[in-house]
Amino acid sequence: MTMRANYTGVGKDTIVMYVDMNSYFASCEQQRHPHLRGKPVGVVAYDSPNAAVIAASGEAKKFGIKTGMRLTDCRLLCPHIIAVPTHPTWYRQVHVDVIAILRSYCDDVVVKSIDEAAANFTSYRLVYKDIPEVARQIKADIRRKYDYLTCSIGIAPNSFLAKLGTELQKPDGLIVITPENIDSYLATLQLTDLPGIADRSERRLQLIGIRSPLQMRHSSPALLRKAFGGVVGEYWYRRLNFGEVDLYSTDSTKMMSATRSLSRPQRENRQAMESMLIALATRLEQRMVKANVFCKYVSFYIRNHDHTNWDTAIKLADPVQDAMELCSYIRQHVTAFEQSRGIPTLFTQQVRSMGVTVGSFVDGKVLQYSLFDNRLKKDLLRKTMYNIKDKYGKNTVRKGSELFIPDIMKDAIGFGSVKDMLVEGGVIKNKYLLEEDE
Repeated sequence: MTMRANYTGVGKDTIVMYVDMNSYFASCEQQRHPHLRGKPVGVVAYDSPNAAVIAASGEAKKFGIKTGMRLTDCRLLCPHIIAVPTHPTWYRQVHVDVIAILRSYCDDVVVKSIDEAAANFTSYRLVYKDIPEVARQIKADIRRKYDYLTCSIGIAPNSFLAKLGTELQKPDGLIVITPENIDSYLATLQLTDLPGIADRSERRLQLIGIRSPLQMRHSSPALLRKAFGGVVGEYWYRRLNFGEVDLYSTDSTKMMSATRSLSRPQRENRQAMESMLIALATRLEQRMVKANVFCKYVSFYIRNHDHTNWDTAIKLADPVQDAMELCSYIRQHVTAFEQSRGIPTLFTQQVRSMGVTVGSFVDGKVLQYSLFDNRLKKDLLRKTMYNIKDKYGKNTVRKGSELFIPDIMKDAIGFGSVKDMLVEGGVIKNKYLLEEDE
């Protein structure tokens, strides 16, 4: 994905509040099931000893449980950990309610993920004399709605530093970063404590003599450009010196992705893996219909347990929205590779996960059809089907592809898709994301 930063100059007078829900998925489960409160909980996508924990409760984290650990490894650290399957519809409903609370204080709320959001309070400086007090009111409102949920809030002149503030005090923290105190906070951190700085970036910075966030902040833009190999270094200089880089996205080439990890029964069934591909494409079809866009790019990957991978990227001659068309293009490339290498199938028992990405979107409002193209009727029918789903429930009418092993695609947490769920004024765009699967 091509990322474009939308930044302004130094903005020490701006006020951004970043809200990060603590141990979100596990806390949502503890909110919904009071008997889980105070106990170590690991949220898993499917019931299996080898399932990865996608979220751990605060109690589990005290035993060293981390996101991505296998359940068997977690039990070595915490034998009494409770594995709880995911309930994505519930997480989305809580997300909608939390965003509604934020929007009751500020109209300019940018959803970052299902458990994070940034609110630009700059134009509210005359409305609210005490922004930290507003943050405490937001915390209280969330606790009134969901008594077991807490959040960490950071307040700073830009969204990056506000997000950094949420990392400094967990759980239930409230940190205000200002030009006067920023150096004292940075002096306590390692480079990899900065959101977005991982081991590779740390090594690049150390090669030019930058060994701490404080040194990084006081380095020149030219030196940081050298470290990061271009304009990315300029963005880091601005982030650490109060310029806004990350709050809004102006990227018109946004992509949509759908990925899933496979359980053992799914890996052992070739038809189940084929069905998973259909289900992934169907999820993307649904999102494209809601956004009224068609894609001219699709990619597909397979990740295996033996650490071998396979992927392909396809540029489409005509814009596509239909899931089965996407699958047809992907299968053509899969088959061509299998035949060229003389292998029976890529869908083996080694498959750990797979994913589909679409992009290079064309707005449906300007889509042009050939005089002899029969896609117009198909596209109108597809749109009508989703309108019926919206009005009467997502299981009212289904395509044949949705009925083929219908339980293969268990609902999953959509980290990115929640950004597409709400529109201006908090109106829900994809209403059946809040409906349970039947």
